Amino acid sequence: MSETNGKAPILEVRDLRKSYGKVKAVDGISFAVPEGSCFGILGPNGAGKTTTIEIIETIHERDSGEILYRGAKVAPSFKESIGIQFQDTSLQEFLTVRETLRLFSELYPNPRPLDEIVAACDLGDFVDRDNRKLSGGQRQRMLLGIALVNDPDLLFLDEPTTGLDPHARREFWHTIEHIKAQGKTVILTTHYMDEAESLCDELIIMAKGLIIESGAPRGLIAKHFGEAAATAPESPKRSLDDLFLKLTGNGLE
Repeated sequence: MSETNGKAPILEVRDLRKSYGKVKAVDGISFAVPEGSCFGILGPNGAGKTTTIEIIETIHERDSGEILYRGAKVAPSFKESIGIQFQDTSLQEFLTVRETLRLFSELYPNPRPLDEIVAACDLGDFVDRDNRKLSGGQRQRMLLGIALVNDPDLLFLDEPTTGLDPHARREFWHTIEHIKAQGKTVILTTHYMDEAESLCDELIIMAKGLIIESGAPRGLIAKHFGEAAATAPESPKRSLDDLFLKLTGNGLE
Protein backbone atom coordinates (compact mmCIF):
# COMPACT_ATOMS: atom_id res chain seq x y z
CA MET A 1 0.00 0.00 0.00
CA SER A 2 1.34 3.43 -0.93
CA GLU A 3 1.48 6.32 1.49
CA THR A 4 0.47 9.97 1.10
CA ASN A 5 2.12 12.53 3.37
CA GLY A 6 3.13 9.73 5.72
CA LYS A 7 -0.43 8.40 6.06
CA ALA A 8 -1.71 5.15 4.61
CA PRO A 9 -4.48 5.98 2.12
CA ILE A 10 -8.00 4.93 2.95
CA LEU A 11 -8.85 5.02 -0.76
CA GLU A 12 -6.75 4.49 -3.90
CA VAL A 13 -7.86 4.99 -7.49
CA ARG A 14 -5.64 3.46 -10.17
CA ASP A 15 -5.90 4.18 -13.91
CA LEU A 16 -9.66 4.74 -13.76
CA ARG A 17 -11.42 4.99 -17.12
CA LYS A 18 -15.00 5.61 -18.21
CA SER A 19 -16.29 6.50 -21.68
CA TYR A 20 -19.70 7.33 -23.05
CA GLY A 21 -19.46 6.59 -26.75
CA LYS A 22 -16.52 8.61 -28.06
CA VAL A 23 -16.45 10.87 -25.01
CA LYS A 24 -13.78 9.95 -22.45
CA ALA A 25 -15.42 11.14 -19.24
CA VAL A 26 -12.58 9.76 -17.09
CA ASP A 27 -9.34 9.14 -18.94
CA GLY A 28 -6.95 7.03 -16.88
CA ILE A 29 -6.70 8.94 -13.60
CA SER A 30 -4.95 7.80 -10.41
CA PHE A 31 -4.88 9.30 -6.92
CA ALA A 32 -4.82 8.36 -3.24
CA VAL A 33 -6.83 9.80 -0.34
CA PRO A 34 -5.11 9.88 3.07
CA GLU A 35 -7.23 8.66 5.97
CA GLY A 36 -8.58 11.44 8.17
CA SER A 37 -8.15 14.13 5.51
CA CYS A 38 -10.45 16.32 3.45
CA PHE A 39 -9.69 15.58 -0.21
CA GLY A 40 -10.99 17.91 -2.90
CA ILE A 41 -11.96 17.10 -6.49
CA LEU A 42 -12.22 20.31 -8.50
CA GLY A 43 -13.12 21.06 -12.08
CA PRO A 44 -15.66 22.78 -14.30
CA ASN A 45 -18.81 21.11 -15.56
CA GLY A 46 -17.84 18.24 -17.84
CA ALA A 47 -14.42 17.75 -16.23
CA GLY A 48 -15.28 14.22 -15.07
CA LYS A 49 -15.32 14.81 -11.32
CA THR A 50 -18.93 13.70 -10.75
CA THR A 51 -18.44 10.61 -12.91
CA THR A 52 -15.31 9.81 -10.89
CA ILE A 53 -16.98 9.97 -7.49
CA GLU A 54 -20.11 8.15 -8.68
CA ILE A 55 -17.92 5.28 -9.89
CA ILE A 56 -16.14 5.22 -6.54
CA GLU A 57 -19.52 5.25 -4.77
CA THR A 58 -20.47 2.20 -6.94
CA ILE A 59 -23.34 4.11 -8.55
CA HIS A 60 -21.79 3.61 -12.03
CA GLU A 61 -19.63 0.85 -13.45
CA ARG A 62 -16.10 1.68 -14.57
CA ASP A 63 -14.71 0.59 -17.93
CA SER A 64 -11.35 -0.28 -16.40
CA GLY A 65 -9.04 0.52 -13.52
CA GLU A 66 -8.92 -0.35 -9.84
CA ILE A 67 -10.47 1.13 -6.71
CA LEU A 68 -8.95 0.02 -3.40
CA TYR A 69 -10.45 0.65 0.04
CA ARG A 70 -8.00 0.12 2.90
CA GLY A 71 -5.69 -1.71 0.50
CA ALA A 72 -8.26 -4.20 -0.84
CA LYS A 73 -10.49 -4.15 -3.90
CA VAL A 74 -13.88 -2.61 -3.21
CA ALA A 75 -16.37 -5.27 -2.10
CA PRO A 76 -20.18 -5.10 -1.70
CA SER A 77 -19.69 -4.27 1.99
CA PHE A 78 -18.00 -1.00 0.93
CA LYS A 79 -21.41 0.67 0.76
CA GLU A 80 -21.80 0.16 4.50
CA SER A 81 -18.57 2.10 5.14
CA ILE A 82 -19.47 5.25 3.21
CA GLY A 83 -21.90 8.13 3.51
CA ILE A 84 -23.04 10.29 0.60
CA GLN A 85 -24.51 13.78 0.55
CA PHE A 86 -25.82 14.37 -2.94
CA GLN A 87 -26.43 17.84 -4.36
CA ASP A 88 -30.12 17.25 -3.72
CA THR A 89 -32.14 14.44 -2.18
CA SER A 90 -35.88 13.81 -2.36
CA LEU A 91 -37.28 13.20 1.11
CA GLN A 92 -40.47 11.79 2.56
CA GLU A 93 -42.79 14.72 3.26
CA PHE A 94 -44.67 15.56 6.45
CA LEU A 95 -41.82 14.36 8.67
CA THR A 96 -39.77 16.35 11.15
CA VAL A 97 -35.99 16.40 10.95
CA ARG A 98 -35.84 13.91 13.82
CA GLU A 99 -38.31 11.57 12.10
CA THR A 100 -36.39 11.85 8.82
CA LEU A 101 -33.14 10.86 10.49
CA ARG A 102 -34.87 7.98 12.24
CA LEU A 103 -36.33 6.77 8.93
CA PHE A 104 -32.90 6.58 7.30
CA SER A 105 -31.33 5.10 10.44
CA GLU A 106 -33.70 2.15 10.20
CA LEU A 107 -32.09 1.19 6.88
CA TYR A 108 -28.85 0.18 8.64
CA PRO A 109 -28.18 -2.59 11.16
CA ASN A 110 -25.96 -0.47 13.45
CA PRO A 111 -26.86 3.20 13.02
CA ARG A 112 -25.19 6.00 14.92
CA PRO A 113 -27.30 7.27 17.86
CA LEU A 114 -29.57 10.09 16.73
CA ASP A 115 -28.52 12.42 19.52
CA GLU A 116 -24.91 12.18 18.31
CA ILE A 117 -25.95 13.07 14.75
CA VAL A 118 -28.02 16.00 15.99
CA ALA A 119 -25.04 17.30 17.95
CA ALA A 120 -22.49 16.68 15.17
CA CYS A 121 -24.53 18.57 12.57
CA ASP A 122 -25.89 21.23 14.94
CA LEU A 123 -29.53 20.30 14.30
CA GLY A 124 -30.84 20.91 17.81
CA ASP A 125 -32.60 24.21 17.13
CA PHE A 126 -34.83 22.72 14.42
CA VAL A 127 -34.79 18.96 14.98
CA ASP A 128 -38.56 18.87 15.55
CA ARG A 129 -39.40 21.13 12.59
CA ASP A 130 -41.07 19.85 9.41
CA ASN A 131 -38.29 19.05 6.95
CA ARG A 132 -40.07 21.13 4.28
CA LYS A 133 -39.73 24.28 6.37
CA LEU A 134 -35.96 24.53 6.65
CA SER A 135 -33.66 27.21 5.33
CA GLY A 136 -31.08 26.22 2.72
CA GLY A 137 -28.31 25.90 5.29
CA GLN A 138 -30.50 23.94 7.71
CA ARG A 139 -31.54 21.52 4.95
CA GLN A 140 -27.92 20.91 3.97
CA ARG A 141 -26.98 20.16 7.57
CA MET A 142 -29.91 17.74 7.80
CA LEU A 143 -28.75 16.01 4.58
CA LEU A 144 -25.28 15.78 6.07
CA GLY A 145 -26.86 14.15 9.13
CA ILE A 146 -28.54 11.61 6.86
CA ALA A 147 -25.14 10.83 5.30
CA LEU A 148 -23.80 10.13 8.80
CA VAL A 149 -26.54 7.79 10.06
CA ASN A 150 -24.47 4.66 9.37
CA ASP A 151 -21.39 6.22 11.06
CA PRO A 152 -19.27 5.98 7.88
CA ASP A 153 -15.50 6.14 7.78
CA LEU A 154 -15.56 7.80 4.34
CA LEU A 155 -17.92 10.68 3.53
CA PHE A 156 -18.68 12.00 0.03
CA LEU A 157 -19.96 15.58 -0.26
CA ASP A 158 -21.04 16.64 -3.74
CA GLU A 159 -21.04 20.47 -3.93
CA PRO A 160 -22.75 20.67 -0.52
CA THR A 161 -22.85 24.48 -0.18
CA THR A 162 -24.05 25.44 -3.67
CA GLY A 163 -26.68 28.15 -3.38
CA LEU A 164 -26.09 28.90 0.29
CA ASP A 165 -25.49 32.43 1.54
CA PRO A 166 -21.99 33.24 2.91
CA HIS A 167 -23.02 32.85 6.55
CA ALA A 168 -24.65 29.45 5.96
CA ARG A 169 -21.60 28.31 4.01
CA ARG A 170 -19.29 29.26 6.88
CA GLU A 171 -21.49 27.40 9.37
CA PHE A 172 -21.39 24.33 7.14
CA TRP A 173 -17.59 24.56 6.93
CA HIS A 174 -17.37 24.54 10.72
CA THR A 175 -19.54 21.42 10.78
CA ILE A 176 -17.24 19.67 8.29
CA GLU A 177 -14.17 20.60 10.31
CA HIS A 178 -15.83 19.15 13.42
CA ILE A 179 -16.65 15.90 11.59
CA LYS A 180 -13.12 15.65 10.22
CA ALA A 181 -11.76 16.12 13.75
CA GLN A 182 -13.62 12.93 14.69
CA GLY A 183 -11.36 10.98 12.32
CA LYS A 184 -13.68 10.85 9.32
CA THR A 185 -12.30 11.10 5.80
CA VAL A 186 -14.10 13.55 3.51
CA ILE A 187 -14.09 13.66 -0.29
CA LEU A 188 -15.44 17.00 -1.45
CA THR A 189 -16.42 18.32 -4.86
CA THR A 190 -16.89 22.06 -5.03
CA HIS A 191 -16.92 25.06 -7.36
CA TYR A 192 -16.01 27.42 -4.52
CA MET A 193 -12.30 28.00 -4.38
CA ASP A 194 -12.36 29.61 -0.94
CA GLU A 195 -14.13 26.47 0.26
CA ALA A 196 -11.39 24.24 -1.13
CA GLU A 197 -8.66 26.42 0.35
CA SER A 198 -10.36 26.41 3.75
CA LEU A 199 -11.29 22.73 3.99
CA CYS A 200 -9.06 20.61 1.75
CA ASP A 201 -5.75 19.12 2.87
CA GLU A 202 -5.09 17.87 -0.66
CA LEU A 203 -6.91 18.15 -3.97
CA ILE A 204 -6.88 17.25 -7.62
CA ILE A 205 -7.91 19.56 -10.45
CA MET A 206 -9.60 17.82 -13.39
CA ALA A 207 -10.30 18.90 -16.95
CA LYS A 208 -11.56 16.79 -19.86
CA GLY A 209 -11.35 13.59 -17.83
CA LEU A 210 -7.73 14.10 -16.81
CA ILE A 211 -5.98 15.23 -13.63
CA ILE A 212 -4.07 18.36 -14.63
CA GLU A 213 -2.68 19.18 -11.18
CA SER A 214 -2.67 17.82 -7.64
CA GLY A 215 -1.34 18.66 -4.19
CA ALA A 216 -2.06 20.82 -1.16
CA PRO A 217 -3.86 24.10 -2.00
CA ARG A 218 -1.17 26.45 -0.70
CA GLY A 219 1.59 24.32 -2.19
CA LEU A 220 -0.03 24.48 -5.63
CA ILE A 221 -0.42 28.24 -5.42
CA ALA A 222 3.22 28.66 -4.41
CA LYS A 223 4.35 26.27 -7.15
CA HIS A 224 2.62 28.11 -9.95
CA PHE A 225 2.90 31.71 -8.75
CA GLY A 226 6.11 31.63 -6.72
CA GLU A 227 6.97 34.99 -5.21
CA ALA A 228 3.80 36.47 -6.72
CA ALA A 229 1.74 34.52 -4.17
CA ALA A 230 0.93 36.46 -1.02
CA THR A 231 -1.93 36.20 1.45
CA ALA A 232 -3.67 38.39 3.95
CA PRO A 233 -6.40 37.29 6.37
CA GLU A 234 -9.62 36.62 4.43
CA SER A 235 -8.10 38.27 1.33
CA PRO A 236 -5.76 36.03 -0.69
CA LYS A 237 -3.76 37.86 -3.37
CA ARG A 238 -3.41 34.62 -5.29
CA SER A 239 -6.02 31.90 -4.97
CA LEU A 240 -7.14 28.63 -6.49
CA ASP A 241 -9.33 30.70 -8.81
CA ASP A 242 -6.18 32.21 -10.29
CA LEU A 243 -4.51 28.82 -10.46
CA PHE A 244 -7.44 27.17 -12.23
CA LEU A 245 -7.63 30.02 -14.74
CA LYS A 246 -3.91 29.69 -15.42
CA LEU A 247 -4.07 25.93 -15.93
CA THR A 248 -7.22 25.71 -18.04
CA GLY A 249 -7.98 29.14 -19.39
CA ASN A 250 -11.41 28.89 -17.81
CA GLY A 251 -12.75 29.96 -14.45
CA LEU A 252 -14.88 27.76 -12.27
CA GLU A 253 -18.57 28.47 -12.06
